[in-house]
Amino acid sequence: MKRFFRIIVFGATVLLCCGCVGGGGSRGSASAEGPGDFGGRESGREWQGDTADGQGDAAARQEDAVEEQDRESVRHNDAAADGDRESVRHRAAANGDRESARQYVDTAMGTVIQQTVYAPEETASAFFSESMALLTGLEQEELSWRLDTSEVWQINAAAGNKEGCSVSEDMEALLQECLELYGRSGGAFDITLGPLTRLWNIDKWAAGGADDENFRLPSAGELRDTLRLCGSDRVRLVPAASEGEEARIFLPEGMQLDLGAVGKGLALSRLSCLLEEEAGVSGAVISLGGSILTFGGKPDGSFWKVGIVNPFDTSSNVGILSLEGQWCISTSGDYERYVEADGVRYHHILDPETGYPADSDVRGVTILAKDGLLSDGLSTACFLLGPERGMELAEEYGVEVLFVLSDGSIVMSEGMKAYFTKR
Repeated sequence: MKRFFRIIVFGATVLLCCGCVGGGGSRGSASAEGPGDFGGRESGREWQGDTADGQGDAAARQEDAVEEQDRESVRHNDAAADGDRESVRHRAAANGDRESARQYVDTAMGTVIQQTVYAPEETASAFFSESMALLTGLEQEELSWRLDTSEVWQINAAAGNKEGCSVSEDMEALLQECLELYGRSGGAFDITLGPLTRLWNIDKWAAGGADDENFRLPSAGELRDTLRLCGSDRVRLVPAASEGEEARIFLPEGMQLDLGAVGKGLALSRLSCLLEEEAGVSGAVISLGGSILTFGGKPDGSFWKVGIVNPFDTSSNVGILSLEGQWCISTSGDYERYVEADGVRYHHILDPETGYPADSDVRGVTILAKDGLLSDGLSTACFLLGPERGMELAEEYGVEVLFVLSDGSIVMSEGMKAYFTKR
């Protein structure tokens, strides 16, 4: 049996400009506790030094550097937003301290967090500390299904309780979006697969953490019984009756929420809001594994470059996205966390209909959107749905999508073609 586990989700790589501080510095080690939950955090570090383009393994390439040679006119920011960013750029150019890219690495939410921030050193360091506190709080207070301090843990503990469980405004909004995506995807995206995820326990096997050396497939009976505990159509979310009251959620007995499919995307959205509030940062790119946020611009006005990893060879890219301003990029693939047994690959993206790892003729899906929650959730949904139905769903949500299929071919939305350059 072969075990494969990647703490960093190799969906996209960030390529910055040559001569900036690169992503080849010391990364330390990160530990993940499993899908849908998030590991601990090391102390933050800043690293410096240039790196060559596209060198090293796929993990090291999360923030490698490459020069962007041509620049087209801005097409996606309105005039007011452009004016604001141009003003920030002029201020950056006037202050040599801001020309430097400040880069930091740490771990949170079960993955390596890497940031490149264009700002004075004091501002960049303060933002990094604040952002890590945000991510730690998101895990510990909202999303973790393991920690009894989180809302998700409390919701799961109340499954079967006739009184349900109260939820905060933020959690209510998150759950509403997830339930809407469940409906619009025809059930492909489902946040109630906690029992199924635990049954397969792909992450533990892939990481070599299981007690038994022999990987065992769940039996048909186990899958059938577990699937009976799942299904977002059985979740009842009751809005607050009046101001000052809290919404409540009701889960059937045995059901368990797992928000791992949207956790990093939600983090991108929160970090984007944090950047909007920080006037001292003229540009930034943040990677949470394979989920990436770009913001503002570089002092030279060049594009952010984001590589889409080749599922057949994770040391290379299938192409590059050239982006400007604020974007969220999320990728789902069968090469991220998996086990091979008897020549069959069992990956972590589970099909809510069959209970087995999804088999949709897709190796990887990348979503380009303004909202992180949508980019993350839709990458999972589109992977399960396949290129035809997945393309339709992406269009419904007004986002761009790219599929890498099992035969190596690439299919993408019309809008994605404006950003994507094949390698």
